[in-house]
Amino acid sequence: MAGPAREYTDRYWTSPDGLKLHYREYDGPVDRPPLLCLPGLTRNARDFEPVAERFGGEWRVLCVDLRGRGESEYAKDAMSYHPLTYVADLNALFEQAGIDRFVSVGTSLGGILTMLMAAQDANRIAGAVLNDIGPYIEPAGLERVKTYVGQGRSFPTWMHASRALQEIFAETHPDYQTSDWLAMAKRMMDYTGNGRIAFDYDMNIAEPFNQPGGEAGVDLWPTFETLAGRPLLAIRGGLSDLLSAATLDEMCRRLPGMDALTLPRVGHTPSLAEPEAQQAIAALLSRIS
Repeated sequence: MAGPAREYTDRYWTSPDGLKLHYREYDGPVDRPPLLCLPGLTRNARDFEPVAERFGGEWRVLCVDLRGRGESEYAKDAMSYHPLTYVADLNALFEQAGIDRFVSVGTSLGGILTMLMAAQDANRIAGAVLNDIGPYIEPAGLERVKTYVGQGRSFPTWMHASRALQEIFAETHPDYQTSDWLAMAKRMMDYTGNGRIAFDYDMNIAEPFNQPGGEAGVDLWPTFETLAGRPLLAIRGGLSDLLSAATLDEMCRRLPGMDALTLPRVGHTPSLAEPEAQQAIAALLSRIS
């Protein structure tokens, strides 16, 4: 049985365009670079509870709500829901919180942000985990994501919400039990003002994502390669339709020092609660100076 949840502090910073943005801070030694946990497109800081439970205390863990997600303020301009804006927001966080070096743990979109930040200044990245994301994203996976992003459904109970997630993600998590779907629902959703349960993000994030070329338009291989020379771990769900085995192989070829882990019977994305994932992250962190 799981123990009590690790305690954290809610903290806030201000984006360059004046939004109040939120992150969770789990205490840890200040003489080590913190773990900066960056979520996927529709996800939030709660996604990284398994990472914080395992590594908080030993490491300072910062779990970010990107603009328009979780407890961060929604953007006034939907077209600001863009990776380069998120990077600018994170740069503001580093300045305001006095962070000059960190270990980036990026899931999906969060991994893209990790690569973009490395391209800006790789020296601040002490190490990185890319969770089910790489420099090339499979078009079929993107099309699947577009089928559910920005649809403002709501549910009367957590059980209804968890069953809806099971309908959407059954193929990506074939071994999930009822308790797993409920846990996923409570990370992805929250109560609305009218007492119903809904996805915890601004539905307008779908607008730029659904623009032609809105999910791509840049060659990420050069940005990925700026992560060379530091501890790096790529995790792939064996059933992933966004990160292919071929792309992971090419990532390993281009950066031979990178560790790679494929988790069987998991699609997009691994939760990072998997024992093999946590062991691989621990091994990466043992190499952080």
